[in-house]
Amino acid sequence: MLKVKKQGVILKRTRLSFEDDSVLNPAIMQDGNTIHMLYRAVRKGNYSTVGYCKLDGPLKVVERNNTPLIIPFGNDDCKGVEDPRIVKIDGIYYITYTAYNGINALGSLVTSTDLITFEQKGIIVPMFTYDEFKRLAECTNSVNVKYFRHDRHFEPSEHIYLWDKDVTFFPRRINGKLAFLHRIKPGIQLVLINNLEELTKEFWSNYFLHFGEHIILDPVGVNHESGYIGAGAPPIETELGWLLIYHGVYDTSKGYIYSAAAALLDIDDPTKVIARLVNPLFIPEFDYEVNGIVNNVVFPTGTALFEDTLYIYYGAADKCIACASVSLKELLKELLLNKVDYES
Repeated sequence: MLKVKKQGVILKRTRLSFEDDSVLNPAIMQDGNTIHMLYRAVRKGNYSTVGYCKLDGPLKVVERNNTPLIIPFGNDDCKGVEDPRIVKIDGIYYITYTAYNGINALGSLVTSTDLITFEQKGIIVPMFTYDEFKRLAECTNSVNVKYFRHDRHFEPSEHIYLWDKDVTFFPRRINGKLAFLHRIKPGIQLVLINNLEELTKEFWSNYFLHFGEHIILDPVGVNHESGYIGAGAPPIETELGWLLIYHGVYDTSKGYIYSAAAALLDIDDPTKVIARLVNPLFIPEFDYEVNGIVNNVVFPTGTALFEDTLYIYYGAADKCIACASVSLKELLKELLLNKVDYES
């Protein structure tokens, strides 16, 4: 049986004004024994920026900034820079986050060469209304009907867009292309591009016309992810394929429960799912995961590897940052016991 060890809480809120409500959902960049953690810092009133701390080894915090590292750039993220993820490609850090303006929540990107100065690239996901998306995506019959169950309640407007969150890049180009995952409920989708300039309105219109081809994972009929799923930590390259740690959500009489899950994608063609755990990797169980700003949440967003031990960093109950660990070898072994039938 696969053993996951809960390492407990490693970062809590402080009295500093930019993080006096909660800290959660960290981006993780490993450099040898050093961990750079870029985390969502929330001040009272639900305004999010990105804080920074440094770890010596997987668990020991040795440095922490007393001011935000990344703040809102403009109108698109004026209410929040949320849930960052980070990778390094060709010497450049790609930091994705959810830009929230009080109405829309959309995947955005900044880049950096030193984690000191940042260049805003802006929103990189489609800025389409729900009706525009539905008109294009339902042209085929290969899409889960849950995609057409709109759950946001605003008066129709050309400035209210389909929410597109959980954007995370793969840590290297695949067959020469930049690759990133994103989440339009209820599943996880893949984008492959030569460069960011390709992400035009025309690109996304064509993408939605063939939407079913871009869906990597959809919810399956098991409790822990029967509602919807979303990309978590950046995919991890292994000898067996891309290891994806993601989150699953299901609805109960006591509200949503978020759990951590795992899948294995083909190394050259990540649209092909090699394996997928039937059961959750781990679930909310301790008080710091069960009771918080949002109860019953484990939300993985970053990982680090020390020898064979994979450390998974996650937001716990939208209140604090915690960590769990597992043997990478044993996790891959468990995944291969749960292979997915794939028809080419």
